[in-house]
Order: sequence, then C-alpha cells, then structure tokens
Amino acid sequence: MPHTMSRMGDVLAGFHAAWEFESDSVCIRYERGIRAPKLFQALGERRVPLEAIAGVTLTRGKRGTVVLRVEPRPGADPLLEAAAGQLKENVDPYRLVLPADREVLAEYYADELRGLLTESGPADRFLVKPPEGPLSFKAYDGKATFDGRTVNFRWFWTGASSAKWKAGDQSFSVGELNGVEWRSPEVFEGHLRLLRRDAGVSGTQADQDPAAVVFGLGYGPVHESLPFAAAVLAAVRTSSPVAAVPAPRRDPADIAERIRHLGELHQAGLVTDEEFSVKKAELLAEL
Repeated sequence: MPHTMSRMGDVLAGFHAAWEFESDSVCIRYERGIRAPKLFQALGERRVPLEAIAGVTLTRGKRGTVVLRVEPRPGADPLLEAAAGQLKENVDPYRLVLPADREVLAEYYADELRGLLTESGPADRFLVKPPEGPLSFKAYDGKATFDGRTVNFRWFWTGASSAKWKAGDQSFSVGELNGVEWRSPEVFEGHLRLLRRDAGVSGTQADQDPAAVVFGLGYGPVHESLPFAAAVLAAVRTSSPVAAVPAPRRDPADIAERIRHLGELHQAGLVTDEEFSVKKAELLAEL
C-alpha cells in the first residue's frame, strides 16, 4: 500500500515538537521538557487546518539541521496577529527543526502537504484556535486577567504610576475593544495595550495609560503575555459592541490599602487635594 498523507496519523518528530499530518489539518504537539522554549510549553498543542496554510518551505538550518515550515495565511492565526512579526526565529511555532539526515523524509512531507493546499491570501477570520482561558499574567505595574469576556487590570502599588492609581483598577468587556497592541518584553518598553472602540490612537505612554500594562525584567514574559493577547484579540474579533460590565464589589481590606497608598501619593505631592478627595470617595463607594 503506497504511503500517503491521506492516511491519518503520520508523524514527523523534530526538536521540541512533532507534527501529525491528518487529512484536513496538521496537529502540532510541542515538547514540554525543560529545554523546550517556554512559549512552546505554554501552547502545548495546536491544530492548524489546511485552509489556514498558504505554503510550505524546507531550508537548511544551523549545525546540521533542516527546517520544515508551514506558512500560515495572514489573518489566520490570532497568535501571529498579536505578535505582529516580533517573534524570534527560535520560538516560531510553525518551524519544525530536524536533523539533516531526515531531509529526504522532510522533503517528502513538504511535497505531500503542498499538494493538499488550496487556499492563499489573507484569511477573513481566524482559522487557528486561540489559547484557551482563563488566562492571567503579572506585568511590572499590575496583574492582568481574562475570563473570555472581560479583561481586568489590577494595579500593584509597587509598580503602577500615579496616573493609574488615580484611574483605579480597570475592567474592559471585549465588546468595548477594537483590538490589542502587544510589544514584546524583549524590546525596550514592552507592553500590552487594549485598543478601545470609543478612543482614537493613543499617544499616551503605556506606563501612564490605564488601558495598558507595562512589562519589565521577569514581568510579562512572552510565553504568558502573548497567548493572553492572542486570546483577547480572538474574543474581540468575534464579539459585538456591548456596554461595559460593572466592576464587582471590592474587598474592604483591599480598599483600605488603596486609600492608604493614595494618602502616600497625596503627601508626596503627586496627587492634589481635589484628586485625593474625589478618588477616596470613589474607593469608599465601592464598599
């Protein structure tokens, strides 16, 4: 019986990942070992429909390796859309690195896969599933959480700017949003900014913007913040504009701590008398 990819279950294993070729998709299972990139460990497994793939390449890699890569169609994967070209080559989820002695086998699979592709050009919707929630991560100035419907930012008094403390903790329904802006923590001043439907392009620095959290050394790493951004982006694309969801009641101890820190900002001259009075009243109203 001739070998064919139409037979489900063919597997090609490489470094840190294995690809299983199926009749309508490629299932990528990422290694969870300590040597695997943390982003791969976080992704776990991804199923890429053939309709999401525009092409396949096979190139020579470094140190006696070859690289098989599927080229996703623009707009097909929320992870790549959120990354906006900022991912480094070694954490590209669509690259499979193999020993050079498997080049012939890799070329066979590349040719077989090319013969099954029928789509090209930008996709009109996401075809690859986003990371599953709920998701959360710690940024430098706050904690971000997402339950599939609402993004919450809770500020850390040790890192948040006075502007964010004045604005208070933030809650955004995906229906309020138009997209996300993710800047890799490996780039200077990395951040995750939520783009609101009722606001124009923000010229505010991320550390002063209540709709953004900023990254720092050890805060907002790629493997946590990028899947988060992708999940939010996917939810935004499939949602309809809705009114903001009221924030839940706060813990009295948390309110007391925030009033104490607000007082410190007031004493330091970072908050005016009027701002202190207004914000204190807002915090007390949340009890």
